[in-house]
Amino acid sequence: LLPTNFLLIGEQHDAPDHQRIEREVVQALAAKGQLAAVALEMAEQGQDTRQLAPTATDAQVRAALRWNDAGWPWKAYGPVVMAAVQAGVPVLGANLPRTRMKDAMSDVSLDAQLSPEALKAQQEAVRTGHCDALPESQIGPMTRIQIARDRTMAQTLIQARSPGKTVVLVSGSGHSPRVTGVPQHLPTEMEVRVVRLVAGGA
Repeated sequence: LLPTNFLLIGEQHDAPDHQRIEREVVQALAAKGQLAAVALEMAEQGQDTRQLAPTATDAQVRAALRWNDAGWPWKAYGPVVMAAVQAGVPVLGANLPRTRMKDAMSDVSLDAQLSPEALKAQQEAVRTGHCDALPESQIGPMTRIQIARDRTMAQTLIQARSPGKTVVLVSGSGHSPRVTGVPQHLPTEMEVRVVRLVAGGA
């Protein structure tokens, strides 16, 4: 997978093994001096740990990231985050801020961020992701939020880029597909590697 500018790890949120793998990746890259930053779907863009020392406490890190424990249990993600902080590597919130979601729902320019085929695939993913329970009138607006989130995560990665090092993005697997997800919003000249983790056995 290396070298690469960006390493996208797409997880299943309720799979503890996935968070363990993410922590091990962070530790391995940090040990080699190859980790530029860790970006997270689990925190909003604009929140980060840049001002914290490697000795920062869990409470200080959670405050810096404005961590939402109800949505993202710290017990699951704390080890991933703290592995980076303790290595002196910044952790960056990468998700679209909640305050911008309403605007994204009505921003029709987001529809043009994907090809017609990719947009249709993303709309279908939103439909099935909500168990076909969303009213059809909500498919378009909810898809725009997904596109806006992917684009915001991509912007965070680009801003954190460091020559010769790798920025790791931890997100749900729905954000990692090359055609519809975060990679679609990254410059084509930059190296991108995607790992989609799958839970469960045969």
